[in-house]
Amino acid sequence: MEHVVLHKLVLIIILGIACQWFAWRFKIPSIALFSVVGLAIGPVFQFVDPSQDFGVLVEAIIKLALAIILFEGGLNLKFHELTHTGKAVKHLILLGLPLSWFFGFLVCYWVANLSITLSLLLSSILVVTGPTVILPLIRQTKLKTRTSSLLKWEGIINDPIGILLAVLVFQFVVASDFIALDKITILYLLGSIASSILIGFGGGHFLKFVFEKGHVPEFLKLPMVLATVLSLYALSNIFQEEIGLLTVTVMGITMGNIGMLIIYELRKFKENITAILVPVVFIILTADLNLKDLMGLNWRVCLFLFCFLFLVRPAAVWISTIGTGLSWKERVFVGWIAPRGIVATSIAGLLGLKLQEHLVDNAELLLPLVFSLVFTTVILHGFSIGWLSRRWELAGTTNEGILLVGAHKWSTDLALTLQEAGCPVLVVSDSWKNLQQSRLQGIPIHYGEILSESVEENLELADMGYLLATTGNHAYNSLVCSVFIQHFGRNRVFQIATNEKKTEKKQLSGLFRGKVLFGGNLVYKELILQYIEGWRFQRTKLTEEFDFETLMTTHKGRLKPFIRIKNNGELDLDFFENQSEAVAGDTIISFSLKENGK
Repeated sequence: MEHVVLHKLVLIIILGIACQWFAWRFKIPSIALFSVVGLAIGPVFQFVDPSQDFGVLVEAIIKLALAIILFEGGLNLKFHELTHTGKAVKHLILLGLPLSWFFGFLVCYWVANLSITLSLLLSSILVVTGPTVILPLIRQTKLKTRTSSLLKWEGIINDPIGILLAVLVFQFVVASDFIALDKITILYLLGSIASSILIGFGGGHFLKFVFEKGHVPEFLKLPMVLATVLSLYALSNIFQEEIGLLTVTVMGITMGNIGMLIIYELRKFKENITAILVPVVFIILTADLNLKDLMGLNWRVCLFLFCFLFLVRPAAVWISTIGTGLSWKERVFVGWIAPRGIVATSIAGLLGLKLQEHLVDNAELLLPLVFSLVFTTVILHGFSIGWLSRRWELAGTTNEGILLVGAHKWSTDLALTLQEAGCPVLVVSDSWKNLQQSRLQGIPIHYGEILSESVEENLELADMGYLLATTGNHAYNSLVCSVFIQHFGRNRVFQIATNEKKTEKKQLSGLFRGKVLFGGNLVYKELILQYIEGWRFQRTKLTEEFDFETLMTTHKGRLKPFIRIKNNGELDLDFFENQSEAVAGDTIISFSLKENGK
């Protein structure tokens, strides 16, 4: 029996990772695949029955996973993002959430024909949006900073609030015919909320203190963070059920904004854990659905979904964002994009079981109704966010822009040539003098140290898909590339070789640098000297008559092909090493000696 349970758990983990790979490969929402897989192995083919196979562990796994997921979400919230969206975020949370709850209650009661008790509970669950869905969608569609921060802050902050609201509704409306809502109860509730916030805030600062004082060795820092998150979650739940989720969210936000030195390693560590936990929990919850309950959903469910999609959310957002300075496109976009995810499904699964224990009428409909909204919003919002954001210019229009780090004569000439070829470019340097030539030629620039927090806060990378580190400092180029690998991907960060005579022992490991531009055959000093001699960048459009071989023959060794812009707009920055794939319609960016050169 133990082997069977083990094999089923391993199967779920493997399927979850496979779903994420397919989602990345074909650019579709991963949670949609989790849903299909969960239904297939659960209620359809009955390979897995989580409640029976895993027993009481199901609830424990879901709760601990939620704590880690919300903590990881809090780490991604930066206070500097509120510079331009703080008022809108505040309105969305303080006004938009109550409006969503109220409008949702009306729909649950009048449209879905649920009891007042179940309507209050279901509408409180559905005020949350799904950061585990929204964050991948933001990365995938490359939303601009203001729009992405709106969705991210609302999703992550609303999650613990919505869960707490659902738990309180359950306790005061369902579980306690039971508990009188008197002054003492209300004060206890407020005290629990305040305590959870203080515990989360204190936990973040405590870890920073012990880490900076050297009381914890490096190899134990990340495990200690994880242990502290789970400990404080459990401690807070002693005061009020599930209020620990608020604690871990506050702790994540605190640690993400107090300048902890391990923040990059911590984010990567938590993202890796979350990448395993999210599919496991969602597949387990979906597999635990009852096929009869799903098949029993009637026409009211379709009307219920329509109202939540096109009335409840849009109305709540439109009203709450009045006077916030958002454009009508941003308000409509935020009102439409509200995919529910694992948090809503998890809390519905947990409370649904307790409702059935209390013999609440139609309690078995709670999870199927939530799942139907999750699945619908994931499909509709996941497949429409890219098209709509690009149409309304709320996201980058291409993934082929180049971020050039380092401003000097040949990098400026390269940027100008790329820009003339229709490729978005952005030149970044901490030398205002070196940026002068780029400014005069109309090339987009950003002045500042790219590794500083101020540049991170203000750099708009929506259209950027590649990074080229072109300074004369090999170690600095490597550092820049290693920092931006997480953003662009390892195959899209490049650095110029700075010394062709470096021995293999002196080269930095590939783990700590980007790909070497031009295969290391062209180095920084050589390019500078050739530029002085009269070499310049040029672009050439290949045709059937004037192919790549003709281009090379015409220049008689006075041309070095650098980059290929394919006919579909994609870039090939490895073209210098592999020149056999150039076809008619491609544009070749090359470095050539002009006729009037020396």
